[in-house]
Amino acid sequence: MKLPLPPDFEFHEHIGLLIHRPRGVLNKAAINKIISLIGELEFTLKKPFNRFLDTVAADAVDLNLEYIRRVSLYRRRVCGNRPAVKTAILATDSAMADHGHLHASLTQGSPINVRVFQNRKEAAEWLGVPPELLAEKDHS
Repeated sequence: MKLPLPPDFEFHEHIGLLIHRPRGVLNKAAINKIISLIGELEFTLKKPFNRFLDTVAADAVDLNLEYIRRVSLYRRRVCGNRPAVKTAILATDSAMADHGHLHASLTQGSPINVRVFQNRKEAAEWLGVPPELLAEKDHS
């Protein structure tokens, strides 16, 4: 199945992996886009898939803690009885990493297992995918 995706997303159905490489500011609109796409894929595919969020090319994060809390609790509720999935967040910026750690903390005990990485190879190992799949893309 070939799903139409925005240019900053890739979906590898054969290994069950959604990759998102946001650019610019990671704000409420960007997160809402991610949540919406994940919801569509979950509804369409009816099977679990892992996620990789590569925040390296994002310029900044403009999210408050209350919004992260609401998003995390919403995702916990939606995924309540579903099979476990992994979300690897690549964050070399401390603000991005802090937001990722908060999401990880708030989804603990749910089927959503979130970890924040500073290294692509470690993220690939944890997700069980080839490291080259997570390699940085040239956006020039």
